[in-house]
Amino acid sequence: MALDPVILAQDLIRCPSVTPIEGGALDLLQSTLEEMGFKCTRLPFSEEGEDDVDNLYARLGTAEPNLCFAGHTDVVPVGQEDLWSSHPFHAEIHEGMLYGRGASDMKGAIASWVAAISSVLEEMGTPNGSISLLITGDEEGPSVNGTVKMLPALAAMGEKLDACITGEPTNPKVLGEMIKIGRRGSVNSYLTIHGVQGHVGYPHLADNAAHRLVSILKGLTDWEIDQGSDHFQPSTLAVSTIDIGNPTTNIIPGIAEATYNIRFNDLHTSETLIAKMHEMIKEFGGEDVNYELECKVSGESFLTPPGQLSDLVSDACQEVLGIRPELSTTGGTSDSRFIKDYCPVLDFGLVGQTMHQVDECVAVDDIVKLRDIYAHIMKNYFD
Repeated sequence: MALDPVILAQDLIRCPSVTPIEGGALDLLQSTLEEMGFKCTRLPFSEEGEDDVDNLYARLGTAEPNLCFAGHTDVVPVGQEDLWSSHPFHAEIHEGMLYGRGASDMKGAIASWVAAISSVLEEMGTPNGSISLLITGDEEGPSVNGTVKMLPALAAMGEKLDACITGEPTNPKVLGEMIKIGRRGSVNSYLTIHGVQGHVGYPHLADNAAHRLVSILKGLTDWEIDQGSDHFQPSTLAVSTIDIGNPTTNIIPGIAEATYNIRFNDLHTSETLIAKMHEMIKEFGGEDVNYELECKVSGESFLTPPGQLSDLVSDACQEVLGIRPELSTTGGTSDSRFIKDYCPVLDFGLVGQTMHQVDECVAVDDIVKLRDIYAHIMKNYFD
């Protein structure tokens, strides 16, 4: 009998797998997949200064092509538990909605994919190729011991992915309305201005770090980075912190700090943007500005051009829902930013309206329909 995606989703949600804790979710998936004939490989990784993370790769079949599903069983913390309508890890259903941390992001999609495999195997038998799952426990965390390390490890083992669907919640309001065929790049910047502390009554004897910082941030926030590209919105810059740390009103600060993020499209690389930032800091802060700029790149922008893979998912949505999805690159990032270096990849999953929120939930009917969409994708892919 084919697996029930809703029951599997409930079972996964009941595993309290807050990053980096495995919480039993990977164990549950492994046992379920092994019963279906999958060969499962656990891939734990470590790095100094970071939490150890366990990951799972499962493959059914040995032939090509290999259609992969990428996802994560780790979830963000629940926040204020007393604000939830029901316990965040009890996976209760109320009025057609499944509640729980990870329901939308993204245990519901994992359950739909596994149930879809079960359905396809029951209906058609083993496909002419392979089906695999690449499941990390480090997507909601720093993403250093998860997918980014799994991919080269799998390549070293001789594993090749031919196409991949990442099950992130891509739909804003209605299942089937949006596929993510690319993602913006992201670079976090930590800017420190060093001046000379002094008395506010004698500003000529000091170098006001706050003044320089304010001028630089004004230039950065007024910067029209671009006007967008064929498949991307304009790149954006947002300041998230400004820190002076001045304990009194009569001291000119000698240090001022700010943090900001740039989400950028395919007209740029992180390298070109960082070089431009250095130019702008000197332009607006003065050629003699004494500064430090630390940049951490979360990922480069990427695009899987519309074509065979997006048509495959769009056709499945059309068949099941009667909806033709929009091909989009909006929103945040995903582990697809790592997978794109190995095979064509896109993101498609459930509705993301409540992800990371109190009372995260997803429609039970959507989990079932997503299973049907995923099943159509598999059948059409191997046909």
